[in-house]
Amino acid sequence: MRFVYLFIICLPIFSIAQDSVAVKKKGTLSGQWRTYYMMTSNKGELKDFNALATGGKLKYQYNLLENLEIGAALYNSTNLGLQDLTILDPATGRISRYEEGLFDRLDLNNDAVFLLGELYGKYTWNHHSFALGRMKINTPLINPEDGRMIPTLVQGFWYRFNAEKAKFQLGVLNEIAPRSTGEFFDIGESIGTYPVGRNIYGNTSGYGGNTESDYVLMANAEFKLSKEFSVKVWNQYVDNVFNAVYIKPKLKVSKAISLEGEWLHQNKVGDGGNSIDSLRYYNQNSSDIVGLKIGYKSKVGLLSLGYDRILPNGQFLSPREWGREDLFSFQKRERSEGSADNHALVFNYINSSNIIDEELKLKTILSIGKHWKGSVTDAILNKYALPDYTHINLDVFFTIKKLKHLQPELLLTSKIGNGDIPDNPNFYFNKVDMFHLDIIFNYNF
Repeated sequence: MRFVYLFIICLPIFSIAQDSVAVKKKGTLSGQWRTYYMMTSNKGELKDFNALATGGKLKYQYNLLENLEIGAALYNSTNLGLQDLTILDPATGRISRYEEGLFDRLDLNNDAVFLLGELYGKYTWNHHSFALGRMKINTPLINPEDGRMIPTLVQGFWYRFNAEKAKFQLGVLNEIAPRSTGEFFDIGESIGTYPVGRNIYGNTSGYGGNTESDYVLMANAEFKLSKEFSVKVWNQYVDNVFNAVYIKPKLKVSKAISLEGEWLHQNKVGDGGNSIDSLRYYNQNSSDIVGLKIGYKSKVGLLSLGYDRILPNGQFLSPREWGREDLFSFQKRERSEGSADNHALVFNYINSSNIIDEELKLKTILSIGKHWKGSVTDAILNKYALPDYTHINLDVFFTIKKLKHLQPELLLTSKIGNGDIPDNPNFYFNKVDMFHLDIIFNYNF
């Protein structure tokens, strides 16, 4: 708690120091103070949860030479003790799904998590940059997923090339710090620090702590082939587990209308994580996702309709520890990962507006999705036994002119179960027929 009090007292000093230190262009101090309230209301007598966390990050960047930068960032999350999250729901014997993620979900008795999440050297030359150490990266399947207190971070080497009509990235990772944990893990160890669901035989998956993988190789190319047409290509190779290829073309039909497609293909590499099938993470030959999205930009905002289809040949599997899935059907507070023979249709509406004579600006994102899953009793099609559901999100971002460093956010989520769901609390608890609320105060300096 001492760190939190010091953090709050020093906020104005840090904010002033940022401007004064940056004058010399040698070192820059920056950071964020975040206070996060989260609440989940489950169906009927199933247990409800709420949690309150505060903390954030302090980051310092220093230019050793004109093109050489070193940086470090310390992250913290402190539990303010609103509820004891270690107490189980009596009906299911489970704890919270979302609230525990504000803290160290591997040790909920740890009230203050500290993580040296960034420690790197970065060299830039013309259109090239080279980074080595602990850092943030943002890819379709490995990304910060910054919807908790501490984001997902990685350790390794990362190369970028940025030009007007082409971009390239290449990286090799040897450790990952999943969000909602307080340490870096080897690649294989990081897989299974989140709930493991069921294996294809219907039993609890055994890959947690048993996955053998030493590194991840990443490659990306983005081409602007014409004024209207561009393509993004990613390849993710996970040693001894799987390889994923992701292709995303985009066509601007007019100033207002755009069309996008996506195809994600995975195939098993080596043993799929372990030579014993009951301990194996990727226990199938391959999987495929195809998607289409249409966007329309008007005076009232940006509207889009996205559709994704996970084919029946295999589950889409990507470690949840590593970030969200950047698919057209993604909605905050749920995943398509772990599903096969899956359909998802999602409508999004994004609008920015001025309130109170530009003193207050609101950015709102309304997301409405319909998701058709395999049967909850079919472990081959539905790893986490998630029923069909309708998903509604309203995300509101506030910008206050007189408090430019403060950026509040409000997220309202409702997930409604559809169809004939067996009368078993495990198919509802933290999954459907629930309401979820986030209230976040970000102070950036």
